[in-house]
Amino acid sequence: MNENKNKVSEQVKSKVLKKDSTGTTNPLSKRLNSLNKTNLTNLNPAKTTKSEQKESPKTSNPISSKTSSIVARINDFNTNKTANRMYAGYMNTAASAHRVVDYSELVYSLNTLLEGKTSVHELFTAVHELFLEKINSVFTAFGVVHEQSKCLNIKLFNSFGSTYSSKLMLSDDSNPIIQCYKSGVPVYQENNKFLNIPYLQASSAYIFPLHSINGCNGVMIIGKDSLENHIGLFSFIANYCALFMQNMELLEQTNKYANTDTLTGLYTHRGFQEILSVELKKASENESDLSIIMLDVNNISKINRELGHAKGDEVIKLLAEKVKQNIRSTDKAGRYGGDEIAIILPETSTADAKYLAEYITYCLSCCFVDDVGPVKVSVGIATYPECSKDQEKLLILAEQAMYISQAKGYKEGMSAIISSADYNFWDDEALNSFAEVVAKRHSQLGIDFGEELLHKFNNEQIVSHNHLMELANSLASAIDAKDPYTKGHSTSVSRYSEALARAINLPEDEVQRIKLGALLHDVGKIGIPENVLKKPGKLEGEEWEIMKQHPVIGAEKVLAPNDALRDLIPIVKYHHEHVDGSGYPENLKGENIPLAARIVAVADTFHALISDRPYRKGMSVEKACSILKDGAGKLWDSDLVRQFISIAPSLSTSV
Repeated sequence: MNENKNKVSEQVKSKVLKKDSTGTTNPLSKRLNSLNKTNLTNLNPAKTTKSEQKESPKTSNPISSKTSSIVARINDFNTNKTANRMYAGYMNTAASAHRVVDYSELVYSLNTLLEGKTSVHELFTAVHELFLEKINSVFTAFGVVHEQSKCLNIKLFNSFGSTYSSKLMLSDDSNPIIQCYKSGVPVYQENNKFLNIPYLQASSAYIFPLHSINGCNGVMIIGKDSLENHIGLFSFIANYCALFMQNMELLEQTNKYANTDTLTGLYTHRGFQEILSVELKKASENESDLSIIMLDVNNISKINRELGHAKGDEVIKLLAEKVKQNIRSTDKAGRYGGDEIAIILPETSTADAKYLAEYITYCLSCCFVDDVGPVKVSVGIATYPECSKDQEKLLILAEQAMYISQAKGYKEGMSAIISSADYNFWDDEALNSFAEVVAKRHSQLGIDFGEELLHKFNNEQIVSHNHLMELANSLASAIDAKDPYTKGHSTSVSRYSEALARAINLPEDEVQRIKLGALLHDVGKIGIPENVLKKPGKLEGEEWEIMKQHPVIGAEKVLAPNDALRDLIPIVKYHHEHVDGSGYPENLKGENIPLAARIVAVADTFHALISDRPYRKGMSVEKACSILKDGAGKLWDSDLVRQFISIAPSLSTSV
């Protein structure tokens, strides 16, 4: 056995000391590179003599310099070395000092330890603690490259639990850390003085490059004697850490891009909602105010249509830049909708939010966009907890205030800045603006808010017919606004139905009832999901079955609970019945369909035909009348169609 060990020792010694054809020593770095590609073995050759150590020539690579010293360390691998007596008692116990390191266990422990780690800091801490426990290291340090600053940011953990941070410029080629980073080859130092950290226990230092797919990302430094025969293993660990770091960076970038709007550089709608949720929780814990400012570019649809979407994007980018320039570092802004930008202002009252909004609108008024002029915006504000403590309602109130601002227009060239605290949510103006809020929502409101709206509507004390008409108009506007392509539909159908009722000489009270019923004919759509209402193409299968429920929802859920509206139920419930029995919801035929419902059916169809839809342009009056004529006696009452065609040219066709 001793003879075999001596043979191994002679082989290692001859390879380390072997000279090439030029007479120079074969660099150990070449041997280290090959170790990374072969199975790692725990070499423990016999010790060499001092004379053999002195014969070793010097090389330029720090890790291959003083080769005889490395051979001596290989031979003396498991011998305890205490470089500093002052700290020796604190660093190693007698038992641990002579412990043989199980390197396969080290790799296994590293893999297990890093499971579930989600940050680079956790990686550094875990690796240091592992080295401290398994190999009795003096310190562990990591240097991460920062391309913009052209430096390595160094973080060192010592055996006492202290950490040190420093910065090393990439231009410092004399530093062994930079040599390792630039060459991509491990570097050995007999002492750690090059780190310039006071009171750091004396030890040798091994510097390993952190190689990942995109090159060298930094270095890992281990303060420990006798690692020479496991350089390949620790190079592997360093690369393992480098890949971990790169994965964390890619994950961070992915999350950032997922929550960042590409046009404006602001948070996306989802990212904005996530940030708001966190900030509202902080505001609740700190019992502080939080304000939301909602900004909407006016006439953006007209700009896109007449000047192109590139011009519209230019306007939105300008608004985003002005917002970013004028908010605090603690504030967050996001692209809430297509042309809407929202700002989260922690620890900000309504008055302070108004001040910031005024300044932003002033800055925009000073900016002129070619062919557009100054950018004009509508501004709404809602404040936690003054306006609401609920995140969804707070956003609704801010958006509602923004649309009230839009309705108010401008005074002395400046936007009207409206806070939801300035308005009663349920007054007529606020309800009308709510219609616009619903129209531009990017996420489904949910039935809870609709339930609240209906509850308020049905519990309103009706004092006059005009009061009833005002409430009906507000509710109808809210319903129409759920689909921007049917905006104003209920009002137009009400006007057409009134005209047809008068054309056939119905009594005035019946005319008024039909007018009101037509205004609310689609009120059941409040219970239909927006993804069904806003689908640009034809409804199919389950989607169509859901849509067909709206007459029953309107009759039973909206009208039935309200005494003043119950006589409108036949109009709302049966306006989609056909005279041949092919309609819904009850397949009524001919005279079994109430006259008022047949009137509204004709008016409803006519307005739908002449209105623009996502999949087609609105038809001419002549074409719409031709379709009505073709369906007379099958879908619609023949007499009513004939009467309506006669008055259709006199009706306004604006939609």
